[in-house]
Amino acid sequence: MDRTVIAYVIYLVVSMALTIWVARTLSRNGRIFLSDVLRGNEQLAEAVNHLLVVGFYLVNLGFVALYLSDDETITDTRGIFEALSTKLGVVLLVLGVMHLGNVYVLNRIRRRGVMEREQFPPVAPQEWAQA
Repeated sequence: MDRTVIAYVIYLVVSMALTIWVARTLSRNGRIFLSDVLRGNEQLAEAVNHLLVVGFYLVNLGFVALYLSDDETITDTRGIFEALSTKLGVVLLVLGVMHLGNVYVLNRIRRRGVMEREQFPPVAPQEWAQA
């Protein structure tokens, strides 16, 4: 078997395993966060969580597939490690950036919801005004 093919197989297996692990971790821990963001609406939180996971899989696995091809032919074992470290490093960076982007957007939504819930008049109303 060609060393380049071996590197591709290792890259695909590790990248898919990392993507699945990160998606499951984000889904499990993000469910609580989404419930808070969506004011305790568990059904909506579960639906949004599922949609985010599907989108996460599509983007990451699509990127992994697009990033698979390489113009260089791997001639030795050292080349396998160098190619894998570059490819997996980029995949990990993309996973991290996507995670930070999701957390940033959800935190902005959460902050807006908290501000709306905490708004109350500085003085209690005393009487009705004439229209």
